[in-house]
Amino acid sequence: MERLSFGAAAADYAAHRPDYARDAVRWAVNPAPGTRVLDLGAGTGKLTAVLAATGATVTAVEPDPAMRAELTRALPRVTALAGSAESIPLADGAVDAVLAGNALHWFDMTVAGPEIARVLAPGGVLAGLWNVVDDRVAWVAGLARVAGPDVIGPRDTPAAWRDATPGVPGEGSWFGDVERAMFGHGQRRTADALVATLATRAGVLTMPEVRRRMVLDGIRGYLASRPETANGEFTLPMLTCVIRVRRR
Repeated sequence: MERLSFGAAAADYAAHRPDYARDAVRWAVNPAPGTRVLDLGAGTGKLTAVLAATGATVTAVEPDPAMRAELTRALPRVTALAGSAESIPLADGAVDAVLAGNALHWFDMTVAGPEIARVLAPGGVLAGLWNVVDDRVAWVAGLARVAGPDVIGPRDTPAAWRDATPGVPGEGSWFGDVERAMFGHGQRRTADALVATLATRAGVLTMPEVRRRMVLDGIRGYLASRPETANGEFTLPMLTCVIRVRRR
């Protein structure tokens, strides 16, 4: 299953993937009736760490044991459970908010929608967050062209995210109307570090090795050719994009 392809690269994922804009996380959870938060499909804990820093009581659920082990190593005080969006190991009404960082599009929402609604308290919040590169910046747009859609594709740029954002089954029954917002973000990188980050994308992890090397070499050559990225550290312009719904 492609959504479990990250496990083999869990340490690289933990080292290179960005966290989430604090303002985006605050916006996602602010309507919740309390501070009990579930990070669903938590991976190595990138979103979990931001949630924990807000003072929320956080539970992380992640199906991949290698990813979950990285989360536990980094955040030993957070409860991390084996489970999935389609089978959440929590009681009815156990949390006030369910957040998913770069994960909601992997869920089978015909099953996960009712399951998420089950663990949410009345008035609770479901939010999906995605980090995207800001291709309104010229060199980032060029990077997206060179990398190709298997590396920077649906949901990975602002316009693509708006077009590809998944809906929430149960709108009009379990959940209310969808709200959307975008928040400025960025990640400090070098050219080598950015190549390593892009190498953790699912589309790259599942490529044949020869093609993977060719794609990453092309990205490395592009970054070497740009004055913004050729020498030392730079900030990769990003946005954290959020959809939010409230449980009825």
